[in-house]
Amino acid sequence: MVNSSGQLFTIEGLAASLIIILTTYIVVNSTSVYTPGDTHISNMQLEVTGSDALAMMNTASQGSSVKTPLQTFVETHDNAGFSSMFLNIVNNRTYGNPEDIQFLANVTYVRDDNTINSTFLSNSSRSLYGGEHVVHVSQWVVVDSKTPENNVKRKRVEIVEVLLWRD
Repeated sequence: MVNSSGQLFTIEGLAASLIIILTTYIVVNSTSVYTPGDTHISNMQLEVTGSDALAMMNTASQGSSVKTPLQTFVETHDNAGFSSMFLNIVNNRTYGNPEDIQFLANVTYVRDDNTINSTFLSNSSRSLYGGEHVVHVSQWVVVDSKTPENNVKRKRVEIVEVLLWRD
């Protein structure tokens, strides 16, 4: 008579290994989390790009007595000039196709009567619809501007705030 316990152990081992492999397959597939594009990384990159662009625009090229481009745009309310320069900086790449970064910019300051005034500076060609991942960047600017209340020219600190998103 032949002892069949060896065959039973072999069949039991194969069944157990199939169960382990099947369970591992199900667990690995059911616990995988897929994030669309790891947006937190691209948002950080977009924030750095926007901050660098505003810092570049707020740097004088010939010395401290010369106004920066950002000061000039804010003082003269040159929306087209700001838009053109900002988009050129943030969408410029050394290789491949240019970026498609869009923006919306405002200037905020405190009036003489201690009320806060926010004015539209510029935006890109595409509007913000609400489904985009928006990043906020800002830059303080010291400008010579006439106050609307008494038309006196004096230095004032204003903040340029920009919302950025990729199309």
